[in-house]
Amino acid sequence: MKQAKFWIETFLRLILLLVAASIITFALVNAAPIDPVAAYAGGENTFSKEQLASIAAHWGFDKPPVERYFMWIGGLLHGDGGISVIYQRPVVQILCERAGNSLLLMGCAWVLSGIIGFAAGIVCGLYPRSIADKLLKGICIVLSAAPTFWVGLVCLSIFAVALGWFPLGHAYPVGLTPDQVTWGQRIHHLILPALVLAVSGIGNITLQTREKVIEIMQSDMVTFAKARGETTHQIITRHLLRNISLPAITLQFAYISEVFGGSVLAEQVFAYPGLGNAVVQSALSMDIPLLLGVALVSAVFVFVGNFIANVLYGIIDPRIKRGAELHD
Repeated sequence: MKQAKFWIETFLRLILLLVAASIITFALVNAAPIDPVAAYAGGENTFSKEQLASIAAHWGFDKPPVERYFMWIGGLLHGDGGISVIYQRPVVQILCERAGNSLLLMGCAWVLSGIIGFAAGIVCGLYPRSIADKLLKGICIVLSAAPTFWVGLVCLSIFAVALGWFPLGHAYPVGLTPDQVTWGQRIHHLILPALVLAVSGIGNITLQTREKVIEIMQSDMVTFAKARGETTHQIITRHLLRNISLPAITLQFAYISEVFGGSVLAEQVFAYPGLGNAVVQSALSMDIPLLLGVALVSAVFVFVGNFIANVLYGIIDPRIKRGAELHD
């Protein structure tokens, strides 16, 4: 019974989030100063007034915003997200194609930032004020302040142009169709943008983990463990990891929304065909159906990340799960 209640509440929260995200996105798009018909016609507009009116009627721009929103919702409930203005294809089809590329890029960057940041934070916390601690802390502060697009341009200049180790961009070699591309080629094109996207999250996780490690290593619990004769390895495995895991997981899953935001810039720099690239193109061209579709997908990403974090809390620290059961 409790499991059914939990899943029903989770599903309802997801629905409310998607409704709120769609309303806010639709309102912001309609409040934008860009005319969607003029954006569709292009900079050198040679269309007559009758042709522009026909374009507006074809895409539904001549109808009131509220009516257009409910028309879009009605189509979405039947699995129709509309037709992309710039790609002239169904939005659902475009999202399915690009979501795979973005998930691969963001997933790799997210995992890399978590592993590298967590490991670096432990090293800094175990050896505070050492040369390694000062060096890693300085690097993390610089990386946290560096814009993603700037890091991407620097990495492209060094590793792609000067050294030639990686391609300049794209998800696979130009001239090949997706079914002709090998996984080795995909990974080769993925490494550099994934590392650039991971950079922005490494610093925060490292610094947060460092402070937590120092706090725990100076606690009475660790002092008592040392008095019992436990080695550093035993202290780390028995006392340290579990106590620093929850804050690190909280920060890492909160970073999911930042990963999606950073992917917009990274995909532009590397010409990577993902959702981030689609956001920019749809915003510049006022492709409202595609923009709404990307907004809903991004909301699902963030919701799923937070949901997984809540589940992991109960696995890592059973006290949280027992506390929730007592509260119910």
